[in-house]
Amino acid sequence: MTAETVEYVRYRIPEQQSAEFLAAYTRAAAQLAAAPQCVDYELTRCEEDFEHFILRITWTSTEAHLEGFRKSELFPGFLAEIRPYISDIQEMRHYKPTTVRGTGSAVPTLYSWAGGAEAFSRLTSLFYDKVLKDDLLAPVFDGLAPEHASHVALWLGEVFGGPAAYSENLGGHGHMVAKHFGKNITEPQRRRWVNLIQDAADEAGLPTDAEFRSAFLAYVEWGTRLALYFSGPDAQPPAEQPVPKWNWGAAPPYQQ
Repeated sequence: MTAETVEYVRYRIPEQQSAEFLAAYTRAAAQLAAAPQCVDYELTRCEEDFEHFILRITWTSTEAHLEGFRKSELFPGFLAEIRPYISDIQEMRHYKPTTVRGTGSAVPTLYSWAGGAEAFSRLTSLFYDKVLKDDLLAPVFDGLAPEHASHVALWLGEVFGGPAAYSENLGGHGHMVAKHFGKNITEPQRRRWVNLIQDAADEAGLPTDAEFRSAFLAYVEWGTRLALYFSGPDAQPPAEQPVPKWNWGAAPPYQQ
């Protein structure tokens, strides 16, 4: 998978032309929205000097932009809309993301919204009580270690934005994946796992708002489908990866 690249285009548009400029980009955006090479885009305007605009476009790769979009049937329509403003461009470059990234505290993590470590501890305790009594799942967890539930609580806490305790103390992503090798999990077992953890989330008092539960279930679906794959006879160990970080309505771009 090629790393994404971010294109920044900086404009200085005379204020009397700004309305026309915004209207032109509103029309041109239809071509970006239709382009399979485009991940997302945003046009922002400087608050201190209204003549300055920055267009940010995330492309699947620089090559996808230059060799894909610019040579596609969508580009002429895009160019026709923005051509009058090409002379107003002050910078047009591609940038690669660095490892310096993060989120602020304006939006709570899923971990804190759920109730932190205590909430995930309740969740996994209730969940594995159900698992060991379930005729479909109990055979998968035969000989379950007493600390298993607490370890999974640390994993889920880290996934949903909490402390990196699983990575620091229990081996991280590779360790969790290896737990599934040779288990030969079936699709009915995976589906039961999904259903029981949702029941446990209700009993543990996790938030029931649609935004949290949709993000929670999105991870559960993603994670159990990877577990299903890695438990099978043809599974290959993945490349070294960090523990996935789940957020509101977004999934990490992992591949199995």
